[in-house]
Formats: sequence, structure tokens, C-alpha cells
Amino acid sequence: MGVYLVSVDARDWLGQEEGGHGDTASALNEELRWRGLPPYLPAESATRARNWFEEKASPSMAGFAALCQAHLTPDEQETLLGWTVLVPVSLDRAVELPIGSAYVDETVVAGAPQVLALAERLARPLDLPLDAIPETGGNLEMTNWFLDGEASAAAAARPGPWADDPEAAFYVALYLRAARYALRQGCPMTWS
Repeated sequence: MGVYLVSVDARDWLGQEEGGHGDTASALNEELRWRGLPPYLPAESATRARNWFEEKASPSMAGFAALCQAHLTPDEQETLLGWTVLVPVSLDRAVELPIGSAYVDETVVAGAPQVLALAERLARPLDLPLDAIPETGGNLEMTNWFLDGEASAAAAARPGPWADDPEAAFYVALYLRAARYALRQGCPMTWS
């Protein structure tokens, strides 16, 4: 099993039909307006046909949780781990919306710049070899890299703290790559 972290294209973000996120988009924009910020509209170029991010979160999170506890404050941990939707907008604090999703009763929206900064902080003590880890241009590319043996080969060639706990390294890379992708493509990310 496991859950997937996926990008959301503009059509689905604004859509009101089943599978659409229109209610979340509207509620988020209302909250942004209340905070004195402009509304968030995903980039039109962020379409499934051209750009797609999908990674599966299935390895154990125990090592990642310990890494977070060692290097992040409780508030920072909540920022990194507590969201259900990630948007490429700087948010000084998460936006809580009374909209249920597949996994929770309330949608929590976080800003990709804040999540990226925290993931980058976690990457440093692991000495994560970001140049070796796929940038996720394809379906489950990074997940497969970690789970199908390429990470083991990379660990033999480039040992370090990341190789001692590849599951923790996977989650650091997952959050880091997701935040970068959201910012680069101008699209939201969500768990499905």
C-alpha cells in the first residue's frame, strides 16, 4: 500500500467535479485575501500532459521522524509534516481549512518555500547526494531509485550518513523534491 504525493494540474485544482480541488482552492484564496495576500492560481503550464510528479511514500518513517526530532523544533516539524496540500506560495503559518480529504477531516495548506527550507536543513546532516538522486521527471522515478537498488549502488560509491538510513534519506529527498517541483512548476501538491 502506501500513499502517493502528486502534483495537481490547474484544471483539477480549480475543478468542482469529483476529484477536483475547487472547494480547497476557493477557501484558500479567501484565507489569502483575509491575510492581505493575492489569490493563488496555479500556472497554466502545470498540466498533466507536460508535467507530473508522483512518488509513493511507503518506506518506514521511523528514521525520518527521529531525524526531524533531532534537527527541527516541534513547530518546524508540524510545518514540514502536517500539511495535506502544498502550494508554491510563501505562508508564514499553515492555512487550516474545514474541508475534508481522503485521509483527514481538515485540509492543512503549507507553503513550499517553508517546506523546502526545512527539507534542505535535514539534507545537510545526512550529506544527501542530491546530484545522484533523480529529480522526479517521471512516474515514481525517485521511489524506484531508492527501492530498486540504485540507491544501494550510489551508497557504495558515495558513502555517508544518508546511506546509513536510506529510508530517512528517501523522505528528506521526497519533501525536498516536492517543494522544489511545486515552486518550479507553479503547481500544488497533495497526498492521494
